Amino acid sequence: MTLTASARVVAVADGHGRTRLPVLGSVIPLVLRRTPDAVYLVGGAAWPLGGDDLSLSLDVGPGASLRLCTAAASVALPGLAGGESVFRVTATVGDGATLEYLPEPTVIADGARHRTEISITLAGTASLLLRDEVILGRYGELGGSCVTRLSVNRAGRPLLRHETAVRGDDEVSVGPAVLAGHRMTGSLLIVGACSPPGSRGEGVAVMPLAEGAALVTAVASDAATLRRQLSDALRSADRLGWPTSRL
Repeated sequence: MTLTASARVVAVADGHGRTRLPVLGSVIPLVLRRTPDAVYLVGGAAWPLGGDDLSLSLDVGPGASLRLCTAAASVALPGLAGGESVFRVTATVGDGATLEYLPEPTVIADGARHRTEISITLAGTASLLLRDEVILGRYGELGGSCVTRLSVNRAGRPLLRHETAVRGDDEVSVGPAVLAGHRMTGSLLIVGACSPPGSRGEGVAVMPLAEGAALVTAVASDAATLRRQLSDALRSADRLGWPTSRL
């Protein structure tokens, strides 16, 4: 059995320095819950399974602020029907608005084929902090295959087109040209910082983009190290007050 589901969040400024959420539309397994500091995507069932086609739409109006997290890591499984699972995230962020999209890692189990597609449209003065992390395999597994595609436009112009494709049993993926023997990879896109991150360490690369934006990519042998590498890169940037303690 395969599943098709879509969830949606709309955030608008209330004119008094706060953000309202007039639309918080959940569909199992994409269950949305608001807390004082963020909106959390809580898995209402096991997801994603092979063949699932899931999507999340985010609309952040001018001057509004939205922080979206997940309650836990998601595990991509092959499913009884097989096939590729797909998770699509589309977001529109207005002038003076901020979107922080900070999900927990996606774990790619043996036999799974998963694809994540993220498409972001930013107004000229919008800010974005976006994290994506992939772990190949659960404990003792090599892991299946995962493709992550990230497309970002700003002020009507392309800012970034980025794709990562890894597979746990592929010598090229785990070789020196891609993961360098590691089984975890992640990226952090920063748009709106006054200057790009300045520090670089082993397993970390920083690519400056237009107008002070930057893409940080990292590989690591454990999830804690991967998260620390991305957090350190943000901490070194002259940023718009993003709290690294919550990253």
